[in-house]
Amino acid sequence: MTVLRIAFVSIKPGVGKSTSGIFLCKSLQEIGLDPLLADGDKGASCLGWMQDAGGLGFPVIGQAITTMHRSLPGLEAGRGAVVVDAPQLEDHEAIARSALVYADVWIFPLAPGGMEVRRTMLQLRKKLDEARDMREQLGRPRDPMCEMVLMTRTNRPYATKTGPDAEFREALTGKGFRVMNTVIAFNDDLYRQAYGFEVDTTGTTYPAAAKEIIAEWERAQA
Repeated sequence: MTVLRIAFVSIKPGVGKSTSGIFLCKSLQEIGLDPLLADGDKGASCLGWMQDAGGLGFPVIGQAITTMHRSLPGLEAGRGAVVVDAPQLEDHEAIARSALVYADVWIFPLAPGGMEVRRTMLQLRKKLDEARDMREQLGRPRDPMCEMVLMTRTNRPYATKTGPDAEFREALTGKGFRVMNTVIAFNDDLYRQAYGFEVDTTGTTYPAAAKEIIAEWERAQA
């Protein structure tokens, strides 16, 4: 079985990247994919969460290294998915690039805001092109199977047709980014209070996000 390889990558912290990695892994586990979560951030947020919770029901390993694209394939045995919580590109570019080289699915968590669109366009595009170059040099397909923006901290738990969230989606789409239909609504209490406990996806849209990612990944392989 082909392993679903996902990397969560962002330019800066604070967009829900680590939280998304953990909740997505739980959702993938509920589907039956037996995920492995690789914590590539030197802050070790995911590892800390696992340790404080006494386990999350799926393994979390430290991979804050610039060679994870070489080390992770050897850890895939028995796993249906590997999810990488990559560090922010602005501070740990080499580690994040390694995650992009490894993964077949690139997910960019992004909170709505005009400045976010600008930073994404000015910085993320360039960094992604550099990762594509490295993939090509290493004999991997230049492009991942799919890459999508996951809107986080939205005003509603669904994709709106009007308002700030819709305008943000339109701006990203107009710049050539594919934006996921599933969004992660702002619920600071739910996610902040989840830290240090085994994850419960009830009341979140992460199960829907997992299904959407899998559908896009399977479509790309068809």
